[in-house]
Amino acid sequence: MLSTDLLTGKLVRLAALDPESAASAWVNWRTNSEYARLLDMDPAIVHSAKATRAWIEKHLDDWLAHEFHIHTLDGDQLIGSLGLGGEMKVHGDAFVGIGIGDPAFWGKGYGTDAMKIILRYAFMELNLHRVSLDVFDYNPRAIHSYEKAGFKIEGRQRSMMMREGQRWDVVFMGVLREEWLKDSAMY
Repeated sequence: MLSTDLLTGKLVRLAALDPESAASAWVNWRTNSEYARLLDMDPAIVHSAKATRAWIEKHLDDWLAHEFHIHTLDGDQLIGSLGLGGEMKVHGDAFVGIGIGDPAFWGKGYGTDAMKIILRYAFMELNLHRVSLDVFDYNPRAIHSYEKAGFKIEGRQRSMMMREGQRWDVVFMGVLREEWLKDSAMY
């Protein structure tokens, strides 16, 4: 039986990315250096809404082809974004990235719920074989969330990045379609 709403979970729903609201939200979220440092390895840099919107519009058709906003079901508040990219057509493999921008929603299950929705979309709608991600080992909350969504640790790149004078590993995680299908009865 088909799900009545492919892009809705228990706490959040995924919505189309709108360049104007995305630019405004992303600029606001990235003013929080903790968020920026959890998101990627680059130094925490703040860009203008105009520059961010121009970047989004330039990349919307390629990199952001499967990019979504994350909205709460309760109150319809925009709290983050996530998306799939990579060699989907050639190898059936996608890389997923997620960011819950508002710290008030961290550690409360919203990111896990969104990740479960995007995996359902990846495996049931796009018919992908695997979904991969990387995460910094100084972010155990994210690692735990990804494991709850079905990801398994596949390896690490030791001492890959420097933050505040300390070396940190980049942890690689992935989930295969057959693993997800076995465990997806709960979702």
